Amino acid sequence: MCHNHEAEYPKSERVDPPVTVESIEKALPHLNLECSHEEVDGIIQSTIDDISQELREISLSIHETPEVGMTEHHAHDLLADYMESKGFLVTRHAYGMETAFTAEFSNGQGRRIGVCSEYDSLPEIGHACGHNLIAISGVATAMALKALLEKDLARGKVILFGTPAEEVFIGKIEMVKQRAFQDSVDLCVMLHPAAGDGQYVHMIASQDVRIEFFGKPTHASASPWAGVNALDAAVALYNNISMMRQQLKPTSRVHGILTKSGAAPNIIPDHTSAWYYVRTHRYQDIHEVKTKLEACIEAAAKATGCDYKFEWTSRGPAKDVVQNEILADAYAYYMEKAGIKFAPRSEQEKMASGSTDMGNVSYACPSIHPMYAIHTTATNHTREFTAAAKTEIAHKDTIQASKALALAAARAYLSQGYFDAIKSNFEATVAVEDRD
Repeated sequence: MCHNHEAEYPKSERVDPPVTVESIEKALPHLNLECSHEEVDGIIQSTIDDISQELREISLSIHETPEVGMTEHHAHDLLADYMESKGFLVTRHAYGMETAFTAEFSNGQGRRIGVCSEYDSLPEIGHACGHNLIAISGVATAMALKALLEKDLARGKVILFGTPAEEVFIGKIEMVKQRAFQDSVDLCVMLHPAAGDGQYVHMIASQDVRIEFFGKPTHASASPWAGVNALDAAVALYNNISMMRQQLKPTSRVHGILTKSGAAPNIIPDHTSAWYYVRTHRYQDIHEVKTKLEACIEAAAKATGCDYKFEWTSRGPAKDVVQNEILADAYAYYMEKAGIKFAPRSEQEKMASGSTDMGNVSYACPSIHPMYAIHTTATNHTREFTAAAKTEIAHKDTIQASKALALAAARAYLSQGYFDAIKSNFEATVAVEDRD
């Protein structure tokens, strides 16, 4: 037992904290633990080390059995069975989703910490976003927090959320709509593998739309004038969007594919379809770009004489991720102790990135979604990243990052000041009207 280890947590030198929110410099002095932080840190690290080989086997099994969103039956069963075997109370097929689950452990009243695992793959290229690693990082973090609760070094609860279909933004958005996080946890954390490290890489907002054009078929050679070409409408839409991009903000994106282009080259297509994504830096800006895209759809239909319809995903947008600065800098602190270097926050936030439904969680409760490097130069969603995600070094990187994440999260159990700073930062960075 110790009296005070506050002085052992140095100030961050990476970024100047915003003046409007409490920073890690204000949070760390409140870490007056009831037991030595060496004991807590040792338990977290040894717990994860002890299950590393088991996690490696789980990771490889998921990697070798890729399953796209909402079909992750193998991963669901594998992870749920493992957590149950480790003493967690497991709910399979949670929140009305066949491949979602929760695994929780509690030793009484106290702070409630959520952790997310993902495990869906991409079509054709498998685990090109490394969700096999995200799956085990969630397990590792939850197991480490459970160890503290089991030893009565902390009081409260840990919940691992098994979140399916991240690549199509379903799992966590549906859970948020059902108040899975708002009513069950005080904060939520997860990790994501990448080519580099960053606690402030900005994940942007996204929403997708399905579009259809309807024309009139005829013989493409004998009587093309008698037809109405739905493929022309789809091509016009593509060109309209290409021209529109010049007037979009540099942080906005519109991209998509044709999902149906016709039945045969000698028939004027009477039905075509497309699938597009709209992305913006903040989810509050997405309506503006959606309106512009809808004008492109209407113009393409009018120019070609086609009828049309479109439908935005009913779940709404995947929101941008609001990184809780206290948790993010605590995570980076522990990663730096392990020798990892981080670029300045201003540089991280300029990096090109994708989207995730973890953004919706970050608008519901204090959250972080840091990126960690797995010794590859490949970008996510490539076959090269798929290969990197199964390597031994990527596994070691995941174990290291999971320790840092667990250490940062565990402090919320142990320090009222740290926990209050996390909450204050959330209240300062997520407006009341934007919270889910």
